[in-house]
Amino acid sequence: MSSIKLNWIFFLALSCLIFHGCNKDEEFEDILGDDIDNQSGQDISDVDIDELDNDIVKEWTNLMLKLERYANGMRPNASARAMAYIYLSAYETAVPGMRNNHSNKQRFEDLNISTRQLPDNLNFEIALNSCFANSLDHFLINVPTTFTNQIYELEESLSGEYERNSTEQVIEDSRAWGIYVSNKIIEFSQTDNAAEAQILKPQPLSYEPPVGPGFWTYSADEERALFPYWGEVRTFVIAPEETTTVAPIAYSSVPGSPYFEQMNEVYNLNYEAREENGEQLWIAEFWSDDVESLTFSPPARQFSIANQLIEDFDKNLEETLNLYVKLGFALNDAAVSTWKYKYQYMVMRPNVFIHKFIDQEFQTNLFRLVFWPNPSFPGYPSGHSCFASAAAGLFINEFGNQINFTDRSHEGRTEFKGEPRSYSSIREMAKENAFSRIPLGVHIRMDCAEGLRLGYEISDAVNNLILNSTPEL
Repeated sequence: MSSIKLNWIFFLALSCLIFHGCNKDEEFEDILGDDIDNQSGQDISDVDIDELDNDIVKEWTNLMLKLERYANGMRPNASARAMAYIYLSAYETAVPGMRNNHSNKQRFEDLNISTRQLPDNLNFEIALNSCFANSLDHFLINVPTTFTNQIYELEESLSGEYERNSTEQVIEDSRAWGIYVSNKIIEFSQTDNAAEAQILKPQPLSYEPPVGPGFWTYSADEERALFPYWGEVRTFVIAPEETTTVAPIAYSSVPGSPYFEQMNEVYNLNYEAREENGEQLWIAEFWSDDVESLTFSPPARQFSIANQLIEDFDKNLEETLNLYVKLGFALNDAAVSTWKYKYQYMVMRPNVFIHKFIDQEFQTNLFRLVFWPNPSFPGYPSGHSCFASAAAGLFINEFGNQINFTDRSHEGRTEFKGEPRSYSSIREMAKENAFSRIPLGVHIRMDCAEGLRLGYEISDAVNNLILNSTPEL
């Protein structure tokens, strides 16, 4: 709705209130309908959102990370998208209780959440509990039943905690609100036809990659292009055509050329890391997150980091939901832009080049953990790197760059080198994540540098999204 139209609507409403003695709770809502957030001034909760802790978000995020690990066929793109909608659902469930925040529904034509459904009194933690359960059940697909049952186990456990001191009416109304909002977000997600179709067929047989010098291709059906049309998927803040891109350096098999030397760097670092079994192998495996059923995906890793940061910085529920909805937006938009450029430039993976021009026996350090030596999509720009900086830009905006942070995402794992690593700055952490792909053997340096650059561009756009003030009227 245009600002002119909103100004006219508010003028009529205020005129009615001032000159005609309109009833604030009835006629004001009739005039404005569902086009703005609830402005009735009615108390819908005894406790403001900013007075609540973030425990409920941490609990559900930890379960999301556990389940997403087993979500077959989702990573990384469908996972990033799922998290954007899951945390949009949570934010929209709680936003009526936020004093200075507003809904996203005016930003999206197909997002229809009616504040007429908002009960007079509700408990936001009960509502969020129902919202998360409903959202995870829908958006995390192909998860074995033994794991999805944990959704309902956690919902029941938290119900006992949060419903203890509430009336039956508040419990019923709060659950209904959380389910209503999450269902509206699900409906909104289903209007994105490009995404819905690709989630069902992430490796479409209809797609054949173009042929050219240095172009990425596949060697078997299992290695076919993953999400080749993802550049057409809905974005939340910044579309691919609004981002910038830097073309890759020219392909060359001539020793000493810039392209050849980047491939040779991968060959040397990959073997050095493996032979020394030292820090470079630790870095490579610590940030890998490539393997279904072994770890969560690269975008989910950023929510693992966020869950640790909000605890370290003691963020309240409102601050946490603000950060997490933006983090979901940033990771989703990073996936869309990165995949658009991947299939535009079609840059090959290192092991194909190395087998042909350097060493036929070469194996990546990732190959020990996966069935195929490479991710099933072109290399430039690196998705890992873009996810790292898209999240890092938000974390810097929220917490500052200089931190004393230890990432314990894989603490206790023995299948790979997952021992915690410590960082003095968020930029340092994101850079290590990005360039970890070189000793792992799956990216050349230019892939990582461009992904890192693009991710910060996306985070800048998301940081400029204003949700914590009254929208301009």
